Amino acid sequence: MDYLSEQPLTPGLLVRVPLGRRELPGVVWPVRPAVAESPGADVAADLPDSALRPVIEVLSCLPPLPASWCRLVEFSAHYYQRALGEVALSVLPPELRKLDNTGLAKRLKRLNKTLAKEAGARTAATEGVEKPALTREQLDVLGTFLPQFELAEPACHLLHGVTGSGKTEVYLRSAEAALDAGRQALIMVPEINLTPQLEARFAQRFPGRKLVSLHSGLTPAQRLQNWLAAHLGEADLVLGTRLAIFCPLPRLGLIVVDEEHDPSYKQQDGARYSARDLAVYRGRLDRVPVLLGSATPSLETWQHALTGRYKRLTMAERVGQGALPRVRMIDMAVQPPPPRGQEAPALSAPLLAAVRERIERGEQSLLFLNRRGFAPVLSCGSCGWKSGCPHCSAWRVFHKLDRTLRCHHCGYTERVPKACPDCGNLDIAPVGRGTERLEEQMAQLLPEARVARIDADSTRLKGSLAEQLAAVHAGEVDVLVGTQMVTKGHDFRRVTLVAAVNPDSALFTADFRAPERLFSSLLQAAGRAGRDAEAAHRSEMWIQTWNPTHPLFDALRKHDFAAFAASQLDERQMAGLPPFSHLALLRVEAREASAAEAFLREARLQAQALQAELGGAEVMLYAPVPPHVAKVAGLERRQMLLESPSRVALQRLLAAWIPGLHTLRGQLKGIARWAVDVDPLSI
Repeated sequence: MDYLSEQPLTPGLLVRVPLGRRELPGVVWPVRPAVAESPGADVAADLPDSALRPVIEVLSCLPPLPASWCRLVEFSAHYYQRALGEVALSVLPPELRKLDNTGLAKRLKRLNKTLAKEAGARTAATEGVEKPALTREQLDVLGTFLPQFELAEPACHLLHGVTGSGKTEVYLRSAEAALDAGRQALIMVPEINLTPQLEARFAQRFPGRKLVSLHSGLTPAQRLQNWLAAHLGEADLVLGTRLAIFCPLPRLGLIVVDEEHDPSYKQQDGARYSARDLAVYRGRLDRVPVLLGSATPSLETWQHALTGRYKRLTMAERVGQGALPRVRMIDMAVQPPPPRGQEAPALSAPLLAAVRERIERGEQSLLFLNRRGFAPVLSCGSCGWKSGCPHCSAWRVFHKLDRTLRCHHCGYTERVPKACPDCGNLDIAPVGRGTERLEEQMAQLLPEARVARIDADSTRLKGSLAEQLAAVHAGEVDVLVGTQMVTKGHDFRRVTLVAAVNPDSALFTADFRAPERLFSSLLQAAGRAGRDAEAAHRSEMWIQTWNPTHPLFDALRKHDFAAFAASQLDERQMAGLPPFSHLALLRVEAREASAAEAFLREARLQAQALQAELGGAEVMLYAPVPPHVAKVAGLERRQMLLESPSRVALQRLLAAWIPGLHTLRGQLKGIARWAVDVDPLSI
């Protein structure tokens, strides 16, 4: 949109403008070809002043957003096929979008008081913090990476380090180099529950520096205060989840992306951006070094390292020369069957004995089961009824603690029926096992043990996660049952045994990324064992599986990520899948399946016609299909995949195609919403 201003306005300034009868926030934007051609852009051409409405207010008490921030937003809108204004405003703090000049001035005054108070405390803090001695591999890595700060065009580096190899210390030393040069450091983590732990490490190492965090767990006021501190250049260190990639940093000198493989870096609604990929792009924009760290890099990142696009740094040994945990397979096919009419035990006899052995030695065990709740489904043995969700094509999960059936897709919850709703049979029973049930069974099998559970259900209350993790670190837990929440980033010094209870379900799904995710989660889980060098030689990872000869487990047994990645990349290259091709997914939701399918059929015809006009057929358009969960919250879901060996060809088609999809939605009835997902992670 365009408005009239009595004075020249600097690009990046925040303003308030009229739109209809409303008053909305806006950003003064530099007019460049990339902006004019971006989806949803509306640049006036030779309009008379009388046709323009005046800007209501300029938020002049805040410095303009940097030009590099504007270019990052432009690229994101263009690449992920979203309106420029939508992306620009959605990545600003919600509280900032509500403020006028008076309100913003009050917030800045309050921030300045806080900064002055903290500055006094930091001045009194001791700068001479004792640092751990570096390993030979850490010295080699830093010797290669730190000179990047002196280069005009620093490269992106992949730090491939096994779990426990000291990647965090490399992050700390790299941040120290940036701070010593008078620059800011942006440290990104995939999930909120990892932020406090890393924040404590950085605060301890840099007591004289201003550190802020940015993630969705903050209150709106906290998020705005931290954002303002970063934008004003007052924050030296910014730790955050994926939304932090859009934080304006006038003195940016380093970007670190920890656990770069994690799918949490991919936004799943609105502008479906990948914060990891934008971190690499932002590094080029701001000409700062980027460090991607992981024990199990994504195959896209690994391929870039193999081809030389990224520089690879390797740390193959644990700090203190500790051994990686020995991986043991339990073939469930040769385990004694349970008595007739009884369910198979959660843990096989050898694994249960190994857990008991750890308890006797005063060590901890971690049982990994990536399924929360008591059981995935309730079933009637008489008529076959199952606890399906009336609004989704999925089962409602049985949660025993509050006696509810809960859909994990739409949230629909009901009390557990006293009898089968279809036939009245009183004998309805849980089928399968979740973390809640596993915790209960462990307490029964090991009455002498202190059993705890960490998952999304047990950590709902504020502060509960930190409290439970503190109990584990303090040695107040013997057996920890958990989902993927506890398998990455945590430094459990007393854990010497990790067991994957039921990982086979991910081996044979239709999603081509499933093996990569499974290998990553299992290797990350194994990395929780033997973090203490003295106990590393007796640390083990046990896997209960019906497929012990699967190639994935063979690579896992050797802790050989390179071999696993090579086999997966060979398969993907033969199949023409990423990273050897580029994907986009058109998703649509409607009240009726027929409406969703009609939308996709017509959209496919439009895309085919556009391909003919553009003079190429480099993009393959697959037929519309339902996703794995075809109905959620009463809406039928369908999707259509686009695939191309050329990223340019795919982007060209998407840019020409999407305006017609907006028109098509208006022509067809019953369409609730649609979206294009560029570089989708789940198909």
